[in-house]
Amino acid sequence: MTPGRDEAAPASAHTDDETAQRPELVLGPLLRFVDHHEAAVWVETDRACTVRVAAGAASAEARTFGVHGHHYALVEVSGLEPGTVTAYDVELVVDGTPTHVWPPERHVAVGPTEDSAADATELDLPASVISTLRPGKSPRIAFGSCRTSVSHDQEGNATHGVDAMRAYALAMAGLTSDEQLRWPDLVVFLGDQVYADETTEAMREFISARRDIDEPPGTELQDYEEYAHLYRLAWSDPANRWLLSTLPSLMIFDDHDVRDDWNTSYAWRQEMERTEWWHGRIVAGLASYWVYQHVGNLSVEERAKDEIWQQVVAHDGPGEVDLSRTLDDFAERVDAEPETYRWSYARDLEGSRLVVVDSRAARVLEADDRALLDDGELAWLDEQLQGDVEHLFVGTSLPWLLPPGLQHLEAFSEALAGGAWGRRGARAGEWARQTVDLEHWGAFQDTFRRVAEMVVQVATGERGTPPRTVTFLSGDVHHSYVSEVTHLRDGDTRRLRSRVLQLVCSPIRNPLPRSMRFATAVLSYGVAGVLGQVASRSAHVDEPPFRWERLRGPWFDNNLAVAEVTEDGLLLSWSKGEVEDGKEHLPVLTRVCDVRLDAPAAR
Repeated sequence: MTPGRDEAAPASAHTDDETAQRPELVLGPLLRFVDHHEAAVWVETDRACTVRVAAGAASAEARTFGVHGHHYALVEVSGLEPGTVTAYDVELVVDGTPTHVWPPERHVAVGPTEDSAADATELDLPASVISTLRPGKSPRIAFGSCRTSVSHDQEGNATHGVDAMRAYALAMAGLTSDEQLRWPDLVVFLGDQVYADETTEAMREFISARRDIDEPPGTELQDYEEYAHLYRLAWSDPANRWLLSTLPSLMIFDDHDVRDDWNTSYAWRQEMERTEWWHGRIVAGLASYWVYQHVGNLSVEERAKDEIWQQVVAHDGPGEVDLSRTLDDFAERVDAEPETYRWSYARDLEGSRLVVVDSRAARVLEADDRALLDDGELAWLDEQLQGDVEHLFVGTSLPWLLPPGLQHLEAFSEALAGGAWGRRGARAGEWARQTVDLEHWGAFQDTFRRVAEMVVQVATGERGTPPRTVTFLSGDVHHSYVSEVTHLRDGDTRRLRSRVLQLVCSPIRNPLPRSMRFATAVLSYGVAGVLGQVASRSAHVDEPPFRWERLRGPWFDNNLAVAEVTEDGLLLSWSKGEVEDGKEHLPVLTRVCDVRLDAPAAR
């Protein structure tokens, strides 16, 4: 049985009249923050109501809040037992009458998906569960980035490859594999969860039905209503919806969640601000990001301190609180003054630590000042990067360590755009920066070097007992690889006592065309190595604080990766989906690469 396309049968056997009166889920449930005793369950509903979640003996409820005509709730379930796996149900309560909405009687495509209507629509999926953290269990983290929402039929698979997240969901549900697969503790989505600029056919149909696409911003997103539809396209497929209801998720944005090259430079920002549509885009992008992605990243304690969430819980009047104006004003402010809000966050995971860094919105982009992280964000990161943990994981949408040659080229482009070769060279540098996407950590050399010193201090034992690894998790670049710092630069007599690693998993579903893969590999790992070093020296860019080299990769498949802490170090895997026997909607999960990294505890 396979999932189908738009406007498939409703998820119950009720008549049309009964269904019209029943409250329904629009999206979700999404299982978000989970620890030993608590879990956050996020939903979007079709009307104002109270959302009730029951998991064994634990239950909780929350009223919806409204944003631009849409209705959401985040239910904080507490009193769970550590290390337990508990099935849960969701009810929507209207005028005192509860309606059971999850799990559905049948898992079908109930929203605007992009699958083939000719195919069957049902999947026999297990119950959704909440799995709390078990004390002493070594963490297992899935991660990846860059996922477009196109059909899961032959046409979609031909243009965008098999959705690795969906193949993972089908395997974990036991529908395509007889093997008992081990669940991750959580998945970290590292950016481009949605594409607001490169829209799909279904998204373009929605846009063109409500405005003239010959007028700016054309087929790109314009407002909150279009973002809401984009998220519905992204998360409505039954298999992915079930996975997101069962596997706790953390998220951070990257550029395509807003627009390609978002906050690349001062010149880029000036260009956007001269348009008539950019203000609406950035306000809708950040407001919807808070609703659909960010609020679920927070722990109960962190959420209680959040300025927007405080308005949700403070509402005690009739009906639901309407946050439309509040979120629009908030988004406008944090775009103009990014230092007034923090999108980054950190999690402790059974002796290890995960720090997820905003490397997009917190940038300083002035004519005479440029940084990847503003002073407040950098100070916060400085506090988080400490030893005395088994492994220190750092999630950042952009790879902290690109292939060395590309890192040199990015440093050169920044120096060139900054005037190292005069005004004409500056124009060429800015053109190259925007055209070739030279806007990662290497293109913000001051920030890169300051963070590099923090990492070296952690790895050499200057900030407590050094962890076994300092491991960066990233995406963005549409190929996957493993790199490692090999030694500090000449003259630095400190000794690395932690392995310092860069793991990249990109894309989940948006592969480079085959014609570009060879060129990318050659340029990234061949030509750029020599040219980048020569170019950066010509612009008087200082040598990096350390050397690093590629351990494995690159590979260009749609992937979802897992990093598992083991007694010996880390066990890493990248997996993809493959179509067998023509079953386009039931791809089989296959392993692309396994990497075992020994990392003995520091002495």
